[in-house]
Order: sequence, then C-alpha cells, then structure tokens
Amino acid sequence: MPLTDTFVKQVKHSGKAAGDKYSDGGGLYLHVTKSGRYWRMAYRFGGKQKTVAFGVYPAVTLAQARKRRDAARELLAGDIDPGLVKQAAKAARALAGENTFEAVAREYHSIKSSAWSESYSSKWLRLLEKDFFPSLGKLALADITPPMMLGVLRRVEQRGAVDAAHTLRKNAGQVFRYGIQTGRCERNPVPDLQGALKPLSVKHMAALLEPVKVGELMRAIDAYTGQPVTRGALLLSALLFQRPVNIRSMEWAWIDLDAAMLTIPAQEMKRTQAGKMNGRPHFVPLARQAVEALREMLLLTGHREHVFPANRGDGRPMSNMTINAALRRMGFSGDEMTAHGFRAMARTLMIERLPGIHADVIEAQLAHSKSGPLRAAYDRAEYMDQRRTMMQAWADYLDKLRQGADVLQFKKA
Repeated sequence: MPLTDTFVKQVKHSGKAAGDKYSDGGGLYLHVTKSGRYWRMAYRFGGKQKTVAFGVYPAVTLAQARKRRDAARELLAGDIDPGLVKQAAKAARALAGENTFEAVAREYHSIKSSAWSESYSSKWLRLLEKDFFPSLGKLALADITPPMMLGVLRRVEQRGAVDAAHTLRKNAGQVFRYGIQTGRCERNPVPDLQGALKPLSVKHMAALLEPVKVGELMRAIDAYTGQPVTRGALLLSALLFQRPVNIRSMEWAWIDLDAAMLTIPAQEMKRTQAGKMNGRPHFVPLARQAVEALREMLLLTGHREHVFPANRGDGRPMSNMTINAALRRMGFSGDEMTAHGFRAMARTLMIERLPGIHADVIEAQLAHSKSGPLRAAYDRAEYMDQRRTMMQAWADYLDKLRQGADVLQFKKA
C-alpha cells in the first residue's frame, strides 16, 4: 500500500546493515538506513535493472518524490532512461559552474600564478575577490555584458580607486580571453569598455631631481643625528640606488668588500617566480665611497645577518618605513623625496649630468626589465666594467654636490 506522510516521518531504521525499503508503488520506495531516509526508484531499461535517486527526506517530501517518479515513468514510456537524463542534468550543472566568471578566473590564476611574482599573483586575485566575484562571480562568462562590468567598475571608481578600476578591467580581460581559448565563451566584452573609465592618475615616486637639492640631501644625511644604522641606509640608498626592499634587507653574506661587489640573490629581486627560481643574481659594483660606508657599518652590525637590522633585535631587517621616516625628520616632505626616489634621482641626474654613460647601463644597474638585446647584454656579468665605472662616477658626483659644486653642468649633446 502507498506510504503516508506520517509513516515517512516516523519510520526508524531497524538496524539492518543494508537498511529497510518501503515501497510506495510504481517503483518508488523509501530507503531507510542508519544515516538517513532516501528516495529511490527501481526500474528496468534495456533489459537491465536500474535505480535512480530522487533525494533525501525531509528535503524532498513524499509528494515531491511521487512527482519525480511520475516524470521518470513518462520518460520510460518514451523509451528514455531517466537515470541518464539525471546524469546529463548533473553534468550540465557542473559545466555551468565551471563556466562562471569566478571559476574561470580562479582556474586562470592557478595556471598563471607560478610564472608571476608572489605579490602580483596575490594582488591579481585579491582585486577580483573584492570587487568582481560578489557581483559577477556566479554568472556564466557568456552572460556577462559590458554594462554589467561597467557597473562594477563604476563602483570602484566611486570609492576613489581609479587605478584599481583600470587594473580590474585588465584582469577581467585576461579571464575572458582565457574563457574564449577554453570554449567557455565566444567574445570578450572588455574592449567595449575602452574609454569608459576615468583616466588613470599618473603618479611618480617623489624624488629630488635638482642638483642643488640633492646636495642639500647629501649634507643632511651627513648631519643626521638619528640611529647610525639609519644614516648608513640613507647613504647607501643614494650611492647604490637599488630598490628600497633590497637596501633594507641587504645581508652581509651578499657583500664582498675586497672585490667591491654586492650580489643580490635572484630570489630577492622583483621578478616573476620563474625569474626568482632560475634567473641570475643582480650585481651591484661598489664605488670606493660605498665600500667605506659598508666598512663603517661592519663595525656596527657585522655580527648580525642584515646590514641594516631592525632595532628590535629579532633577526628581521629594518622596517620599510624607516627610510621615509628619516627623510621626514630631515625636513624632506613626502612630496619631495621618498625611499624609492633615490632610484629616479640617480637615473635622471646620470642621464642629464654625467657624460659618456649609456642609458642601458643605467637601466641594467637599476635592474629594470630588459627591452632589447643591448639592454640584455649590459645586464650580464661580463659587462661589469661599464657599470663599475658608472657607479664610481655617480659616487664622485654626489661628493661634488655635497660640497656645493658642479651643479650647473649638463651633459653635452
């Protein structure tokens, strides 16, 4: 006899390992086990006995289970296997899930992240998680239109993050191109947004670019009354013009004072993960003044791992805020000079003021990415003579600026 709602609600598992089956008719039965109550339908198709599942009670009621049974029987009457229909529907749902913006974006990120730097990889995904996934993440790529995307980007703009909006647009474009390549969508709506966003704000790291002001800076470093380690970091920032993170995290193991060479390991450089793992170290020839400064530091911190250790003595390098804080203490505002500004300062003044130095030699010493065969050649260790000559010329020029001399000489054309 047919089941009743009361029976289905109250029936208990008898304790049998295989469970208990209670028929409702037409192949539908309730399978009661230790773990729960399950709706099943037994049927024959193609000469074989089969079973199709209809869900779990009470999520699926008796009435709902009967409707699913009736639908399955209609399929059987049309010589269609209801089990295969269910499998196809499940596959379609799974495929739809794989085609969502979030699923494709995460797949693309997982494939590409090994070739990206750790910071870029993290930022790339974090931006999408914050702004795109909540609004568009569950939509299929093919269903996302330019107006939908613009709506998200407008909200990012409205909170003042114009640069982030442009970055998101670029990242989304990468996702859609990957979606096209993998058959998840047929077009990329991102190019349709060209010109729709507010223009990018062009920002430059504040740097002193006038010789007179650079002379003032060098004299201020000499007169700095704060921590001697901080003064040393300021001086080496000017002499070496490497990235702030490479200055403050510099280790004594990287330095050969007799050979006058700083060798920054590849994994410490601003590179992709592949570049960090397989690339060459970055060589920084040390001018006479830099060697002298490091010998002074050796007396202070030579017993520590880092040339510029943190005051806490916990084995970590100097904070990333120390140099900027020292510049403020010396009277240079954030609009005038930053820790990163030493790089722009050196690059600009060497190009404008020091004759005979090839721009590619400067770029190689800055460890900027290479854009041509000559730049690549200058980045090789065997071209170190040109770089060593340049580093000494730069240190000598800073000495002249410190003394207030040679501030008006321009490079000859």
